[in-house]
Amino acid sequence: MTLGDALGLSDAQERAITRALQLVLLVLIGYGLVTGEFTIATTAALALAVTFLPALLRQEYGYSMDPGLVCWIAVAVVLHTVGSLWLYAAFQWYDEITHTVSATIVAGVGYAAFRALELHSDEIDVPSTFRAVFIVVFVLAAGVVWEVLEFAFGGLITVYGTDDIVTDFVFNAVGAVIVAIWGTGYLRGLVGFFRRRLRADGG
Repeated sequence: MTLGDALGLSDAQERAITRALQLVLLVLIGYGLVTGEFTIATTAALALAVTFLPALLRQEYGYSMDPGLVCWIAVAVVLHTVGSLWLYAAFQWYDEITHTVSATIVAGVGYAAFRALELHSDEIDVPSTFRAVFIVVFVLAAGVVWEVLEFAFGGLITVYGTDDIVTDFVFNAVGAVIVAIWGTGYLRGLVGFFRRRLRADGG
């Protein structure tokens, strides 16, 4: 089952949603440039670049990512970019949503890479419970790196203070748990891609 099947969307609908979200990012880039809000323009440009990574993988490696996953990545980056306008500052719940959604992306990539390494190596064989723990730990570690970057680049990334950090970690963990419990089945294609790259790189 693909992510689109779970959401009740066809591949064409998922692609249309992705294109619409990319258009939103283009509008935000234009808005940032016209109004002099260069932080918004930069954030939107980086987010737009992320949405084109699946296309780059298809062009360079022949891997066609599930359109549902591509759409989910686009949703995550658009939520973050729109939040940087004013929603983060105005609504705590919006920050919680974006951290949960973003954490599912990080969790998915971390799980897929770990599972591919496990399948690639005869020396690695872990129980499913450990995989679930790994997902949560991986996401929390990535969250630490992100918080450090927020403080290191405070002029480019909006920082909302230390009171926000604990909440961020809680909802990062929520996103990780969602993937650990329900999401790994939708990542088989990504696992396969990482495994093929390991074979190509390591023989």
